[in-house]
Amino acid sequence: MTGSDASPSFRLAYVPGVTPSKWVRIWHERLPDVPLSLVPASPDEIYELLRAGDVDAGFVRLPVDQDDLSAIPLYTETTVVVVPKDHIVAAVEQISPGDLDDDIVLHPLDDALDWEKLPGRPALERPATTADAVELVAAGIGVVLVPQSLARLHHRKDLTYRTVTDTPESRVALAWPEDRTTDLVEDFIGIVRGRTVNSTRGRAPAPAADQQKSKNGAKSTPRKGDAGGGARRKPAAGKAGGRTAGKNPRGGGGAKGGPKGGAKRGKPRRNG
Repeated sequence: MTGSDASPSFRLAYVPGVTPSKWVRIWHERLPDVPLSLVPASPDEIYELLRAGDVDAGFVRLPVDQDDLSAIPLYTETTVVVVPKDHIVAAVEQISPGDLDDDIVLHPLDDALDWEKLPGRPALERPATTADAVELVAAGIGVVLVPQSLARLHHRKDLTYRTVTDTPESRVALAWPEDRTTDLVEDFIGIVRGRTVNSTRGRAPAPAADQQKSKNGAKSTPRKGDAGGGARRKPAAGKAGGRTAGKNPRGGGGAKGGPKGGAKRGKPRRNG
């Protein structure tokens, strides 16, 4: 593993539709002294950035067929169809691919879905990007199927989207060069996997874990004494025993003997 001193900052690339904000927030909380730079990239560019060492890691869409990259699958997205608001499928919550048989289904060159056979009727040309395809949908030229995050990214007031069942789905993963698994990469892997501060691998969480351990040790010492019946319980028992011994010299140790003896001594004085 490469030492963590090899990179004074962390550079994170991401493809369109991925929102890394929650992981970035956690990074700033755990490693406030290590700047994190976000690098937006197209699905093709992100692999070039990773190979060239221009970024430390990146959020990509599977499959990752490069043997020199490691990847951790994170989540799977719902597939939706983007249509004009007055389209017939806008009247229902979800559809099947067969419901698009009469529609021209656009197939952008940067399509994030792995189709064996695209539903509907094919367009004469393939749009260069998903953004271009959405523009064509708005112009009334066909529909397009995309991961839900891309439908949100390219949202327009005149368009809507609906879930499509029984279709390929896009899976998002964290990828990085296998031969550059630095300490900072390990730190970020821990964050996306949901590890706590104490369990996250890397140089930054270790001091925090030590501090927490120290705090827990300081707090647990008095609690252990209390729970074990030590200093607090023994004085209480001693005081109770002393009072009983003083009132009952004959050795009647119980609470029952104490009050009974006191009552016998009191009656002769009231009668006399």
